[in-house]
Amino acid sequence: MFIAMNRFKVKKGSEQDFEQVWLTRDSHLGEMSGFIVFHLLKGPEREDHVLYSSHAIWRSYEDFEAWTKSEQFRKVHAGAGTNKPLYLGHPEFEGFTVLREERASGSPMIAAE
Repeated sequence: MFIAMNRFKVKKGSEQDFEQVWLTRDSHLGEMSGFIVFHLLKGPEREDHVLYSSHAIWRSYEDFEAWTKSEQFRKVHAGAGTNKPLYLGHPEFEGFTVLREERASGSPMIAAE
């Protein structure tokens, strides 16, 4: 599995606008082979920003990479530049290969290739 995350430092007072962008957009993720789940996370509040993270789990790095080269990806990110006034700096990408997964008893396992 591969986890793709982007961290966003959202300016204080812009939280609702940022959340609306994410809650109302058509992500097209479900159309992609290997996509498992997406989370939009709201984190701690700091003096000048609130930390948010987008968190997507993919079956493999190759599936994630195919997403980044897809027409669906281009559609979703076409207007991304218009949201820059909501952030401090640029979103920070972090990608992780899952080495171990542990689940509560009775929880379904996610099959890895």
